Amino acid sequence: AGFIKSPLSQKRLTQDSVELYCEAIGNPIPEIQWWFEGNDPNETYAQLWDGARQDRVKINATYNLHSTSTISIANLTSDDSGMYECRASNDPDRNHLSKSPKVKWIRSQANVFVIERPEIGTYVTESSGKLVLSCIISAPHLTIKGHKWIYRGDVLVTDKNTSASTSYTIEGKREERSGVYECVFDADPEIRGQVNISVPPQVTAYRKSEHGNEGDTGLLTCKNPSFPAVTTWSWYKSGHGLLENTSGRYIIKSTGNKTELRILKLDIEQDTGDYFCNGTNSYGTGDATVNLRVRSRLAALWPFLGIVAEVLVLVTIIFIYEKRRKPDEVPDDDDGGSAPLKSNATNHKDKNVRQRNAN
Repeated sequence: AGFIKSPLSQKRLTQDSVELYCEAIGNPIPEIQWWFEGNDPNETYAQLWDGARQDRVKINATYNLHSTSTISIANLTSDDSGMYECRASNDPDRNHLSKSPKVKWIRSQANVFVIERPEIGTYVTESSGKLVLSCIISAPHLTIKGHKWIYRGDVLVTDKNTSASTSYTIEGKREERSGVYECVFDADPEIRGQVNISVPPQVTAYRKSEHGNEGDTGLLTCKNPSFPAVTTWSWYKSGHGLLENTSGRYIIKSTGNKTELRILKLDIEQDTGDYFCNGTNSYGTGDATVNLRVRSRLAALWPFLGIVAEVLVLVTIIFIYEKRRKPDEVPDDDDGGSAPLKSNATNHKDKNVRQRNAN
């Protein structure tokens, strides 16, 4: 057996997590084990298994063309500092209790240093319509090489300042800029803090006006883009009151920042009207209105019937016009044709008689 990839030494803060990766090859495919030796001089290596350390240790291994294994440890403490060893062997007797293996386990080691997490003080001040967010690390702290602020995964600003504090200014209303802002101190390991801008729910309707056909299922949706998430959603109808799932016609499905109301078998008289979605969190409540219009099932045919009616009217007008103009254009056989021919013949005969007399 031989290693393709070995675990790498890492530094982490308490309460963080760490992941080590190991990959080995051989014929037959080798087995991989994880062992640990703490920093205590009297401590010896002990094998780790999935679920160890109060289920904080997770081990995932696959044996296909070669062996791969990943160990992850969550919610690190200072006791997790030490030497982690990836062992691989394909000796048939490698796990036999009485026989010594013909080939010893090959080993690859990595150190994990768990450093006590420094305290970070976070502050929010408001002045002249602006919010100033601040993070300050308590001493002692690691060497800092810079800062950055992150909001919803986007980096807002970075600097190379080495101070133990950093700040960011927000322009605009608090309700429009709510959420979780992260202050990041560039150190080894990286240090992160959070500043929360919390407001009552800013509930909005996905569409202010919805429509559906009679007999179909109607869908009304509201959302809350602000922070924190809504803890309780409720729906009301004008003139009806609170809507509940137990009625049989209403199905309400809600998550933290979204709620949906489904109305089964829409009825024109009963379901048309205004609906109100209400969201509540620890900072207050917010609501929005959705107007629902229910159309008859024949409503979809009306445009087609209108086109058919227009075509029929147009054809009728053309037909009447053609009928009216035909008598003016067709010549009368009694008044034309024969009379002019007869007159011409007579005139021609008289001309011949006059020419003979002259001669």
